[in-house]
Amino acid sequence: MGGAICSASVGRTSREAVDIVPRVRLVAAMASRRKAPINLKAPYLRRLWLDPARLPEGRAYPFSLPFLDGFDLAFDRAITIIVGENGTGKSTLLEAIAALAGYDRAGGGKGYRPTDHDRALAADGGALSAALRAAWLPKLTNGWFFRAESFFTVARYLDDAAREPFGGPPPDYLSHSHGEGFLRFFEERCRRQGLFIFDEPESALSPSRQVEFLRLLRRMDQSGIIQVIMATHSPVLMAYPGARLLRLDRAGLEPVDLEDTEHFRLMRAFVLDPAGFVATGIEGPDP
Repeated sequence: MGGAICSASVGRTSREAVDIVPRVRLVAAMASRRKAPINLKAPYLRRLWLDPARLPEGRAYPFSLPFLDGFDLAFDRAITIIVGENGTGKSTLLEAIAALAGYDRAGGGKGYRPTDHDRALAADGGALSAALRAAWLPKLTNGWFFRAESFFTVARYLDDAAREPFGGPPPDYLSHSHGEGFLRFFEERCRRQGLFIFDEPESALSPSRQVEFLRLLRRMDQSGIIQVIMATHSPVLMAYPGARLLRLDRAGLEPVDLEDTEHFRLMRAFVLDPAGFVATGIEGPDP
């Protein structure tokens, strides 16, 4: 009797094991398809808009930002560059896009969490993302969110992760100067298909390094499989040919020519008459 029970149990176990095999293969195949490159060209995020039904009561920050009234943004090129004064909401918007893509708002890619946000008090793009809707073709979660102010935190996080068992040698981006480490970081990360978001990358780059960054943008653009959304104050980066240049102000987002941006006008005035420009700026009224 005991032998019969044992045989039946073994039989059931064997059949269950056989039944599991196809499921394991199916899961592996699905995972493989998710990791496989998508045979479509950028842009992948096609449209972003605010859903009034998702707005919280009170319209506290960041929902009080003026540009959000009737916000609806279409992406028709692989590279979109957003310009505007401090405080207009550029970084908040990029944080929201990063959150929609599954990236950490402090910087990083999907699955990375270089900082602990549990005790954060500030409302930011993570909150805004809950009120946004996005149209993807198709949706990608590959890519990275680059923030100059959190680069050291993210770099240390990557070094620590690499020190785990089987993690390989640490990338050691911090052994270089800030600008060199930043560019090396970009070079290594920006070769894969995906959505890459840059928040003021010029903060870590000298003018000559910004030119190197333009060359990196060209390689990303020519790959056909990378979408870039970038906020910048640098006229050098704004001048990337073929990008969609948008100005963000209280009235919203609108297309703008490089020569019509305040950044370019100020830079041109300085280059034409450095001493006069500085003298006028020093003698002007205090803010």
